[in-house]
Amino acid sequence: MQRDKIKPILFSIIKHTDKEELRRQIPKDIVSGIVVAVVALPLSIALAIASGVAPEQGLYTAIVAGFLIALFGGSRVQISGPTAAFATIVSGIVATDGLDGLIAATIIAGVILMLMGLLKLGTLIRFVPFTITTGFTAGIAVTIVIGQIKDLLGLTYPAGTVTIDAIDKMTAVAQNISTFNAQALIVGVVSIVILIAWPKVSKRIPGSLVAVIVGAAMVPLLGLDVNTIGDLYTINAGLPTLHVPHISLDLLRNELANGFTIALLAAIESLLSCVVADSMISSHHRCNMELVAQGMGNIGSALFGGIPATGAIARTAANVRSGGRTPIAGMVHAIVLLAVLVFLMPYAALIPMPTIAAILLQVAYNMSGWHSFAHLCATASRGAIATLLLTFALTIVFDLVTAIGVGMVITVVLFMKMVSEETEVKGWKYYCDDDSQVTTLRELPKSVRVYEINGPMFFGMADRISDISVKEFTKYLIIRMRGVPSLDATGMNALENLYKYCSENGVCLIFSHANEQPMKTMEHAGFVDLVGKDNFRANIDDAIEYATKLIEEEEQA
Repeated sequence: MQRDKIKPILFSIIKHTDKEELRRQIPKDIVSGIVVAVVALPLSIALAIASGVAPEQGLYTAIVAGFLIALFGGSRVQISGPTAAFATIVSGIVATDGLDGLIAATIIAGVILMLMGLLKLGTLIRFVPFTITTGFTAGIAVTIVIGQIKDLLGLTYPAGTVTIDAIDKMTAVAQNISTFNAQALIVGVVSIVILIAWPKVSKRIPGSLVAVIVGAAMVPLLGLDVNTIGDLYTINAGLPTLHVPHISLDLLRNELANGFTIALLAAIESLLSCVVADSMISSHHRCNMELVAQGMGNIGSALFGGIPATGAIARTAANVRSGGRTPIAGMVHAIVLLAVLVFLMPYAALIPMPTIAAILLQVAYNMSGWHSFAHLCATASRGAIATLLLTFALTIVFDLVTAIGVGMVITVVLFMKMVSEETEVKGWKYYCDDDSQVTTLRELPKSVRVYEINGPMFFGMADRISDISVKEFTKYLIIRMRGVPSLDATGMNALENLYKYCSENGVCLIFSHANEQPMKTMEHAGFVDLVGKDNFRANIDDAIEYATKLIEEEEQA
């Protein structure tokens, strides 16, 4: 199957898979979809609360976006829905711009994702450096942890307390630590212990579900004074309904930056999840189709009251481990959650907030990638470590847009510095035929000077051309470009200045072995015609012979 094809992979599976094989696989996908729904249920509720919206909106997201992305996506096993990566972004948008702002930002993100896919930009995601993704992922994990301290400790904040960013949340915790509720902490600790220990008991039943059941039972049975979801939120158990919001041009303009952030994060996380899934089932996803589907899913989620969605690595892995091998599993997972929403949602009101905090703490730990973070700090270059730590810090203190923007700028600068240091310009005094067996070097004619350039000629090294000089007796200057893979406009300008310098000093400029891209650039700029086509030679030996011939003709004249 073509990896860049803009066609839902489900359609290709149905068309090209043997019917008998498909009949054997579908029951496995249905079972896997049910299992994944059980995993997704508490996570969707918890992530909605962490995002500052109603609990049911997390389920709306998993249902609508999860179904659409599975139906139209480019991965066999991807499970999409709300993820922890969006929690801090969404909570910030909701706090400052309300639900209308969130809807606008999510729709903008959906449109951007679809355009990225249709323009086949899926492969460009690989240009986001590992240091940046590791840095902001760890930063998001820390902000989630900070956001859960209140519910884990059972703190009570005065009305009107502002807790938008991490600094606000830490300040609020410090100011209200006297309201600490030991009973809430007990419920939270019990939930954490279950989450850690339960996988050793059973891998089939998710620990988060067990923690939710135990936590919900503890509060009434032990008579604990602990806030539950029902104490803080009004839960709507009805079907998600289509709501076409009134979005003004000003609102779209204001939410453009947020929409771009959501789109970029959704693209990165969904495609990373696809890569992980591919490695688990020895398959290949269609990155561009996946982006289109992610865009459709996010637009659908926004119109039905949900929040941003993307591929969820943990739920995708659960799907693979449960035997899911086609997008049918993702569609079943959405349908099962829909049934839960309609028939069982009122029971969600019984879930204690410390249990929700515990689940989110585990999510934060799992997504933090601290192994990769520590490994980079121990082994990477100083520039890479600086980028990692700065992206990490900016994500916590400011926001993801700032973190990614600054991180990318630093990465580009460091890359240019590295590449420019690899580019060198050196002069020759002697030469030897490239294919000659003779190891002794021959001296160049006195009036001929050769400079060899190795490395890309771009704006970061254009000043190196100034190292080229000629003596008063130099009549022919040969520039060997075999080691130049690319030439940009600034490099081209440097060569034009070199030609001008040579012309003013009566020196003939000759080029040897110009590669395809530099040659095309020079031709397009009219430089080849300016210098003369005869002055562009196939190799260094030809160039020296040509210069020697011109010297002889000069002497005979």
